Amino acid sequence: MLHQQPEPKIEIQNVVASVTLNQRLDLHAIQNTFPEVEYKPAQFPGLVFRLTKPRTATLIFSSGKMVCTGAKSEEDAVRAVKTVVKLLKKENFLIREEPIIEVQNIVASIDLQGKINLEQAAQRLENVMYEPEQFPGLIYRMNNPKVVILMFASGKLVCTGAKHENEVYEAIKVLSKELNEKNLITYRP
Repeated sequence: MLHQQPEPKIEIQNVVASVTLNQRLDLHAIQNTFPEVEYKPAQFPGLVFRLTKPRTATLIFSSGKMVCTGAKSEEDAVRAVKTVVKLLKKENFLIREEPIIEVQNIVASIDLQGKINLEQAAQRLENVMYEPEQFPGLIYRMNNPKVVILMFASGKLVCTGAKHENEVYEAIKVLSKELNEKNLITYRP
């Protein structure tokens, strides 16, 4: 008996964005102004600026480069960077230009709500690596969109490498179709 294919449950877990300010920053001065930031130059060259809304951590380097992590959407990553820049400006740190923000990686968790036959998937899909003795998941490198998907027998997936959220949704649509056409997934009743 075939079961109706349920909608995959997709959740963005982390958006990583790089930021360029095109100027140098005095991290000691930022640390003195914002006592809640973490800055231990002997251990790590960057300063960690945490926000609660959106819940993110932005690493700030003296070169003017920043990396924002922990955002749950592209929009939140941009909002977090703009918030950090606004807070710096408010405390009279001269920020000469608008930050150049670029999403580097999006990580999403997905539940296809079915069981995947990884043994057969390893044989029938291209660009896969499956060594169950070393790692329980199958590693699938998709070319379009260019992402890497970790597949587990439980029907749970991790998608990484996307630069835009829509690439995650597109990749899962393409993969679901392929798994169905090749009879590699069985849905739970």
